[in-house]
Amino acid sequence: MKPSSPMSFTSSSLSPSLPRKTRLSPYLFTLLTFILFVCVLYGEDFMCIFGQLEPTFNLQPSPTPGNKKTEKLAFAIGKTEENCDVFSGKWVRDEVSRPQYEEWECPYIQPQLTCQERGRPDKDYQFWRWKPNHCDLPSFNATLMLETLRGKRMMFVGDSLNRGMFVSMICLLHRVIPDDQKSIKTSGSLTVFTAKEYNATIEFYWAPFLLESNSDDAIVHRVSDRVVRKGSINKHGRHWKSVDIIVFNTYLWWMTGLKMKILQGSFEDKEKVITEVSTEDAYRMGMKSMLRWVKNNMDRKKTRVFFTSMSPTHAKGIDWGGEPGENCYNQTTLIEDPNYWGSDCRKSIMKVIGEVFGRSKTPIMLLNITQLSNYRKDAHTSIYKKQWSPLTSEQLENPRSYADCVHWCLPGLQDTWNELLFAKLFYP
Repeated sequence: MKPSSPMSFTSSSLSPSLPRKTRLSPYLFTLLTFILFVCVLYGEDFMCIFGQLEPTFNLQPSPTPGNKKTEKLAFAIGKTEENCDVFSGKWVRDEVSRPQYEEWECPYIQPQLTCQERGRPDKDYQFWRWKPNHCDLPSFNATLMLETLRGKRMMFVGDSLNRGMFVSMICLLHRVIPDDQKSIKTSGSLTVFTAKEYNATIEFYWAPFLLESNSDDAIVHRVSDRVVRKGSINKHGRHWKSVDIIVFNTYLWWMTGLKMKILQGSFEDKEKVITEVSTEDAYRMGMKSMLRWVKNNMDRKKTRVFFTSMSPTHAKGIDWGGEPGENCYNQTTLIEDPNYWGSDCRKSIMKVIGEVFGRSKTPIMLLNITQLSNYRKDAHTSIYKKQWSPLTSEQLENPRSYADCVHWCLPGLQDTWNELLFAKLFYP
């Protein structure tokens, strides 16, 4: 129900109370006209101020914020059923169609994600399929995806979680590509998988903040005192130009505490000007920079842009009713509470995403993977990954102390993220 206008004037409401020969004072008429103009122009702002219009926080992705609903999106071949929110649903056990590939048959999975090879005793985490509440996800079709990418570039930009999604996409596709028709090469921040027959590339670009930072080295980036340079997205963005489908993510690296350090000048400056702002304000700056870059560099008629929401961790068992000190280690079951939300997922950051995207007319689609991933405390790599440093005797005695509750085993959860990407790319 729309709030009523603060005031309105019509000839019928004014004329009965005025004698025929009485005229409005020019000053009064001017004042009333000015008030009416201000109400029309700033009415929504006034209503927000006086509490008549509740602010909304909604992460349901619209096809293209600010676009006409009838505008056809690039690569779309259909549309999602009405009232179908593919991000709201439940996990169902499926030992027939899951997993969609085997860990051993995809040579592109990094040793940080090969849980079976590293000794994980169970495979239960591989047999779950996401089922939206009021519809079904379209089946992932590798041939359709490759034909769509013929002569084109798809790029994942962000941190190691987006790299996992990139690897998952390659694993979902590589079966239908002959061995002599595919290759992969890494140079600095850029990794490129090429499907030669299709003249197509699927790429990953390391940029954990999207903006320039002191954590930009793709290999050596463990920096405790993280600094982000304001207004620097073009430092990385020049490598993203001419991409046809781009998938951004950035979240975890911003979570250094309640404050974030922002560099005002250049990293080359002898005397650096660094200010501290709240994490939310810093993240808002990053989101606005990303949207600005998309607006200036992506052709909305020929390209598609996606943003993946925060990936949850499961480092605090008390969040789901576990024991103090418990985490994702040795977890083999899902969280069944449909309203579960882990303490690691800052709702204030989700609110920033909702606000910035809601006000933007830039065509970008949100992949809201946070809630569905929150249920999957069983799917992390935990201790079943390559350890880059020798484990101490204390760590070996307490596996929880070195369990990785950030990254995800492959095959696994991130294949579902790509199924959702597939659904929104072809059936927005």
